[in-house]
Amino acid sequence: MSEIPMTYVLFVSFALFFIGAYGFLTRRNMITMLMAVELMLNAVNINFVAFNKYLFPEKGDGVFFTIFIITIAAAEAAVAIAIIINIYRKFKSIDSEDADTLKW
Repeated sequence: MSEIPMTYVLFVSFALFFIGAYGFLTRRNMITMLMAVELMLNAVNINFVAFNKYLFPEKGDGVFFTIFIITIAAAEAAVAIAIIINIYRKFKSIDSEDADTLKW
């Protein structure tokens, strides 16, 4: 099997990160914004694994960082969804444009 060049992997990671950044900055729905943040975290994970594989294949540091980021992302998603559900129950909207009504 032939190996995939690192530039291809970095291009996919770069594209994922900026799709996530664009989604976060342009969307109003909080769930969509959360998904955009998850896309950015996955792009970082791809970078960690790619650099680990190509620069230090005998070490597992990049894989350990990736597992740590996946764990943190799962906890972040659970907390964010709980907050979004509470906001929806109180204000009947999860639109970030209604931020002036979200002031406590």
